[in-house]
Order: sequence, then C-alpha cells, then structure tokens
Amino acid sequence: MRTHRSFEINSLLQSKNALLQWAKGSEHVVWLDSNSHRDQYSSFDACLAIGASQILKTVDELQTFLNQETDWLFGYFSYDFKNQVEDLTSENLDVLEFPILQFFQPNKIIIIEDGQLHFKYLAAYADEIDADFSEIAQFQGTSQKQQNGPAKIKMRIHKDAYFEKADRFLEHIHRGDIYEANFCQEFYSEDISIDPWDAYQKLNSISEPPFASFVRLGHRYLMCASPERYIKKIGQKVISQPIKGTAPRGNDAIEDERIKDELSRDEKERAENIMITDLVRNDLSKSAVKGSVQVEELCKPYTFKQVHQLISTIVSTVERDANPMDIIKETFPMGSMTGAPKISAMKIIEDLEDTKRGLYSGTVGYFDPNGNFDFNVVIRSILYNAAKQYLSFSVGSAITAKSDPEKEYQECLLKAKAMRTVLEEG
Repeated sequence: MRTHRSFEINSLLQSKNALLQWAKGSEHVVWLDSNSHRDQYSSFDACLAIGASQILKTVDELQTFLNQETDWLFGYFSYDFKNQVEDLTSENLDVLEFPILQFFQPNKIIIIEDGQLHFKYLAAYADEIDADFSEIAQFQGTSQKQQNGPAKIKMRIHKDAYFEKADRFLEHIHRGDIYEANFCQEFYSEDISIDPWDAYQKLNSISEPPFASFVRLGHRYLMCASPERYIKKIGQKVISQPIKGTAPRGNDAIEDERIKDELSRDEKERAENIMITDLVRNDLSKSAVKGSVQVEELCKPYTFKQVHQLISTIVSTVERDANPMDIIKETFPMGSMTGAPKISAMKIIEDLEDTKRGLYSGTVGYFDPNGNFDFNVVIRSILYNAAKQYLSFSVGSAITAKSDPEKEYQECLLKAKAMRTVLEEG
C-alpha cells in the first residue's frame, strides 16, 4: 500500500529542476518528462521514481510481481529482450553491458500533474513525505552542475563502411528478404567522465520531446530525449505511435511550413511509415478483441524543436483480463526500430550492424497498480557506464527500396546533432 499526499506548486519548470537535483543521492532513479506536450493519451507532466524496494532482472520475476502485487514498477527492456521473445541471438560487441531488462519497485514516487506534486510513498517511507517536500523546496531556483569537458566522439563505422552496409541492406530488399530495415550506427567515447544529470538536462533542453527520460541504475545511466511512444495500455485500450519520416526544421516560418508539407507528401517517407504502421497493426491484433485494431492517424506531421516527424497512431481493444507482459512480448521490439518483416529484418540487422544495441532501441517506462503501462522508444539518447567510463549513442534510419545511402547517412547525422552538441561542447 502507498500513502498519497499532494502539495501545490508555483512553477512547473522550477519544480522539475528541484526534483532532479534532489534525486541525485539515489542509486535507482527513473525520471519521465512530457515537456508539456499534451494530447489525448498524455499521462502526466513529469514523474520521478526513486529507491528500490525490489529489483527485478528476469521475465519470470517481472511476471510474478505483476501477477501477485498491485503496485508500480519502473524500468526498461533493452533491444536484446528480443532474444527472449523470439528465437534470436546477439553476438556483437557490447561495451556498455546493460542488463537485458531491469525494473524496480520504487520506495518513493512523485508525480507532477495539474499544478501539484503528488507523493505516492510505500508505507515504510510515509513519514518522510513532509521532510522530503521541504527538502525539495530548498532546491527551487538552485543548480548544482559539474561542467563536462568536451568529449572526443568516435564513429564505430565510417562513411565508406556505412555505404557498403547500406548497399547490402538494399541487396536483401531487392532479393525480397525484407521490405524495410532500420540500420543503426554507434558513436562512442572512451575514458570519459561526465555528469549525467547535467548532460541529460542539456540534451532535454535542446529537443524538449514528449517522452524524455533519465535513468540511473547504479553506475549505468540513460539520458533520453525521445519523441516516440512505443506502447501504452490504459484500461482496455492499447496505443502505439510509431515514427517514420524525418526532415530538418527550416530557417524561418515559411521555409518550415514548406519542409513540413514536403515531408507529409514524400513518397519514400510515407512508404516507410505505412509499412511500419501495417506491422504494428499486425502486432496489436495478436492480443486485440477481433476487429478492434484501428489507425487513428496515418503519417501525420508533428513538429519538434529540431526536426519534423511523421507519426501514425494505431489503437486496439484488449480483454479486461489481458496479461500486460503478453502484450509487450507480442509487440516487442517496436517496428520502427526493426523493419518488415520483423524477424527477417532483425536477423539481417544483427549481421550487418557492428555493436549490440543494448538499451538503445529498447524502451523505458512503467507498469501501474491497475495493469496499465506506458513505454517510450529509446532513441535520441546517450548511454553511459560510469564504472567503465564508456559513453555511447546510436542513430539510425530506415532503408527501403527507394533509399539513397547518402541521404540516409545525412539523416543519421541530423539525428546525432543534439547528442554531439551536448558532448562535444561540454
């Protein structure tokens, strides 16, 4: 059971900053921030979960908790969770060494919504609510940052190798093995020490996306500025919102509208999105009530601080007693990060990419006490293993029959811009 208390706040931005500063002392942290993006499927302004009453690292442990407990869990599934969902393996290089999945039952949850801080504490910590609120209030308007020095970023595969691998993806497509594949490449830095909290706040301020997250699990960190929702369940409704199709922002309002309009009509970008929309429809149908899968939005252009994106929204209805883990397993990994057909695309991706994706292309989010959940797609993200002093970020683009490897390469550089800015400028 949890004790609930609520307190009024004066400033959303100051309260978010104060919570992040206050959370720095905890070994287990998940921070989720909508950056004030609101739509019919929004959950809250922001949410902080800290302290681990239980830590779960296997599917069995996770399923047992969901079957027996009625409480919150926060954490992630890495991309390589696919190997437990399908008959797949991953033998590529993995320097970051994030566990395949990790969730924790937080001691303390603080949600910002409707101008209030909502404290949801386990009974054993309920008597700390007032003291914690007072402590958080002391961080209002303060900032404690360690200035990061400029990082030296290396590319795991260089341009010529990228073109060679892109051509091999195209060979698979022309042969009919796949229709589309999301080809990713890693950028990394070794022997580096950073302040992950500061890096996250800088990254978030550049993009201000709707599914930002910061995760600390011991010495492993995620700084995530994701614009994409993987999947959400609320009651009997399941929602997935894949992104496929990217264009840069313009230099002024007129150019911006022109680029956005061109993106919405671009045959290649639309084809990418429609193929993944079909894949998601098929994935959702596995657990859906017959005839309930619907496409609410198809290739709708959305504007973010750095890019325009095409987003589709697919929904379904599930039975009241639907198992949350079954829905995750039937839809994971998200089609926007794999390709179509999904299994064939993942096998080819494993063969042609140089590193394990790990938490990149995975998902961060939560299960709530009512069997609901909400998970993002881990993209536009920096991953950091402080014990190894190793930092990594990856970017990708969809290869289709109409792909030009040079344009795909430039799209990757566009997506990498925010992470490079944070790390190279320090």
